[in-house]
Formats: sequence, C-alpha cells, structure tokens
Amino acid sequence: MAFDGIVTKAIASELQQLSGARIDKIYQPNKNTIILGFYYSGKNYALNLNIDPINYRCHLTTHSQINPKVAPNFCMVLRKHLIGLHIKNLITNNLERIITIEFEGFDDVDDIITKKLIIELMGKHCNLILLDEQNLIIDSIRHINSENSTRNISPHTKYTYPPVSKLNILECKNFEAFIKPLEIEKLETISTNISNTYNGISKTFIDKVIENLKIVELNTDNLKKIYSYITNLINLTTSNKLKFETIYKNNTPIDYTLVTSASTDNFELNYFIDDYYFLKESKETFKNYRNNILKMILNTLKKYKKRLFNINEKLENCENMDLYKLYGELITANLYKIKNQNISNISLENYYDNNNLISIPLDIKYTPSVNAKRYFKKYNKLKNALEIVTIQKKETEKELNYIESIVYELENSSNIDEVLSIFEEITENVIFQDKVSFKKNPKVKKSNLTKNKKVSFNPIKYTIDGFTLFVGRNNKENDYLTLKFSKKTDLWFHTKDIHGSHAILIINGKVPSDEVLIKSAQIVAFHSKARDSSNVPVDYCEVKFVKKPKGSKPGMVIYTNNKTLTVQPKL
Repeated sequence: MAFDGIVTKAIASELQQLSGARIDKIYQPNKNTIILGFYYSGKNYALNLNIDPINYRCHLTTHSQINPKVAPNFCMVLRKHLIGLHIKNLITNNLERIITIEFEGFDDVDDIITKKLIIELMGKHCNLILLDEQNLIIDSIRHINSENSTRNISPHTKYTYPPVSKLNILECKNFEAFIKPLEIEKLETISTNISNTYNGISKTFIDKVIENLKIVELNTDNLKKIYSYITNLINLTTSNKLKFETIYKNNTPIDYTLVTSASTDNFELNYFIDDYYFLKESKETFKNYRNNILKMILNTLKKYKKRLFNINEKLENCENMDLYKLYGELITANLYKIKNQNISNISLENYYDNNNLISIPLDIKYTPSVNAKRYFKKYNKLKNALEIVTIQKKETEKELNYIESIVYELENSSNIDEVLSIFEEITENVIFQDKVSFKKNPKVKKSNLTKNKKVSFNPIKYTIDGFTLFVGRNNKENDYLTLKFSKKTDLWFHTKDIHGSHAILIINGKVPSDEVLIKSAQIVAFHSKARDSSNVPVDYCEVKFVKKPKGSKPGMVIYTNNKTLTVQPKL
C-alpha cells in the first residue's frame, strides 16, 4: 500500500499524542532523512521524516541510523530554529499527503515564538519546509525556483500549498455524490478510477478493499459497499481504531493495508510502518550493494577467462614447436644437396621416421638456409613461450578458482554483514584493487566468538547429536575457522573439488558416529555450489592434516589423509 492520504492522516492522528513534547535533538543521516528527537512524559521519541521519492514517509522510529560527522546545512538550520521548542499541534489538510507540525516556545527575551515544519510526502516532489510566524520560508531541504514550477520554494518567499487537481472525497455527502464523477465500466477499473479521481486514495488500497469485501461483480450495491468501507475507515483515522495488516504472497510479506481494529496500542501504526520500511530498505540496500560487488567480480571473472582463452591459444601454437625444430634440422642436414634457390616447398627424407619423405613448406622470399634459421628461431621462441605460458596458465587458473569462490559466496549471501565481510576480503586482494570504486558500508560488528579482534567471525552453527558443527560464510572466515579457531584433533569437512564452505566438527575427545559424520557431510554439501545435486562427494580429515600453502588466496588449503562421503545435500 502506498503511503497515501489515508495512511498519512492515521499516522498524524497517532502523533497528536506527542503534543507538548520538547524537541531536543535533530539529525540528518542522509540527504532524504531528518530525525527529530523528542522528550515527552519521561520518555525519548524519534520522529523519522523521509522524503525519498519511493519510500517517502513520516513515523516514529526505534531503528538508529549512522549520522555524518558534519551536519548538512538544512539540519543546522533546523537545530538553530527548533531545538528547545515544544510541539503545539500536528495538522493534516483533508487527505493531502502533507503534515504540518506547529512548534511553540520562547526566545532569548522570553517572547513567544512559533515555527512550522511542513512535511510534503508527494513522490518526486517530496520536501521538508521550515516556516516562520508569517508563513515565510526560512529554508527547505529542496529548493524549487523554476519557471516550469507552479510555485516557488526558496528562503524568504511566502509558502503556498501545492495545487490540488483531484477531488476531495470528504466533501461527498452521499453515495450519489461519490459515484457521479467516476467513469467505471468494469470491475477491473474501479481502483484506478477512484485513485485517479479522489485525492489521497491509492490504487492498492482500493484493491485490498475489494478483496476484503469479496466483490466479484460490478453493480450498485457493491459500489455502495466500497464507498461505505472507505468513508468508515477515513472516519476511524482520528479515533485510533485502525491497524495495519501485512499482505503475503507465497508466505512472503509484499505489502500492507489499513483495516479496522477494536483498539490499538500507543503508536502501533507508527511502529508498524517503522519496522516495515526498515526491513524493506535493508533488503534493498543488501540487494543493491551485493549486485554492485557482484558486477565488479563478474567483470573481473570475464577478464580472467579471456586471459585463459588466450593462454590456451598460445599453448596450441606451442604444440608445433618440435615440428619446426625437425624442419630446421632436416633442411640444415640436406643443404649440401639442396639448390640455393627460392622455392615454396621441398621434400626430404626424415631420418627420424625410417627415411620416409616429408614435405616441408618454405617461404619463397628466402633461400632454404634462411628458412632453416627461421624455423629454429620459431622453435626457440615457442620453447621459451611454453615455459612462461605454462606458469601463466597455472596462476590464471588459481585466480579463476578464487574469483569463482567469491562469486559463490556473494550469490549465497543473505544479509549486508556477509557482503561487507566479502568486500573487506576483496579490497585486500591485488586482483580487485583497481576495480573497487564505490564506498564501503559501515563496518560489521565483531562477534563474541572471535579470538582475534581484527577478524569478523560469526560462522553458522549446527548441533548434531551433541556435537557442534561450525560452517564458514566466506573465504576469510573459512581460513580463520580452520587455521585459528579449531583444534588439531577436530574434523575438517569440505566438498571434493567443488566450491563451498569449510566446516569444523568440534570433537572434544569424543568419537563421532557414522550418522554424525553423514549429517555433517550433508550440511557441508548444502553449503556448497552443488546444493541442488543428488550425490555430492565430501572430504573430511583431522584439522592437523589441513595446510595452507604460503602465498595462497584466502580459503585455499591443501589436505591429506582424508576420507570421502557421498551424500545428498540437506540441513
């Protein structure tokens, strides 16, 4: 449901309980958000004013946000004019998405002063505007001073409300007045027509009304039910007898709507909106941040795959180097009987093949002796290239393997903290240092499990018949889990030749049963790239047999004395 006029009116009605509250803190965490801190009846409250074009809203919040070290200009203006004042009133104009907060207090000479903060929640036209006693604009978070604009929003100008193009449903005295301006031809167009005709009513709200009333056909009686439901709900916005109801699809919350309620707790609507948008924005932040990093990683992966392709092409060319050496030897050995003239081809006896004739192509621009030298030169060049390219291929394959492990981790990450841990890892790797161009999010909080304060360590924990299995979430955590956290006698698990997480089964002097080993292997297989396979090989051995080669990438180890279990992945 959009944050429409009905939601705005219901939220503002709840906030009326804060009349008399004293404002003592003001923050601006980002360009679209202002946080007003209030003190009222022995409690502290925080009012979130968000003018994001998509997630615009106004509500009390309990979720803290990181503030910049230097406050933006508009935040400083608000602090100058509002801190120390009390809330006198909160006003909404019909079903407009505009909330006016009136403040009152005393100046330095104890004269009464009043200020107004206008909160306009209108999509891309959202704004926060501070007014003085004469309704002159002191400042706004967004200035509008354009010939194409219907009004001017800039300091020292008179504030005017935005023009209204839709009708006010509150002015409809009866059903006939409500239905008259509507042009409804079929059931599917009801929500669109009502939303386009009347101000402050969203399409998703009307769709939910139709669903709640179980309306399946278009007739006058059903339209009367819709009108009655809407007007009744609007009337209840001032009586605190409404609540939000989450809308689910396939057991996943996708939206919310307003419904009637016998009674509600203090600020229940506000805190519902707070939690709903906090979760929504957290998911969006996680998704966007992960996709940004994943895009960078995939570009690097593409680059290294192209490099490997070029290396393989060079290796294919090197396959003929012995033939070039043979050509050079045969020409040199038979120079005494070859005429010193430019020819394109010559047939000679191959003494490496029972003197069978072999046809040798020549460059007609050169004599046979020069062609022999050219073949020897080509052989030596390919011989040297083979040594270098073989090393390059080995190194490139290692890099590819590591990059693919990062891709696997990102694709299986589930929250921003896991993505941040991966970001920390790649910023320390020379492969990505020239690619990291976007800013890092706030640091991950360290887990209590860590033995090293420099390592963010919070592995996934499973309990299997009295044994504890820890599973790493990324390469750095895999290294720490295997090489620092575990004991030499614990069991180490990893999928065989498949990207996945390291896992440690804590033994504590006990001998795990075959059932415990199988369950552990199944969990490890689930936390691997082969999660959707039916049979996955999983290696396991004691931690003392796991070694990390010097200079190897995070998460890369070698191991011996291992056994293998083939299992079906499951938790």
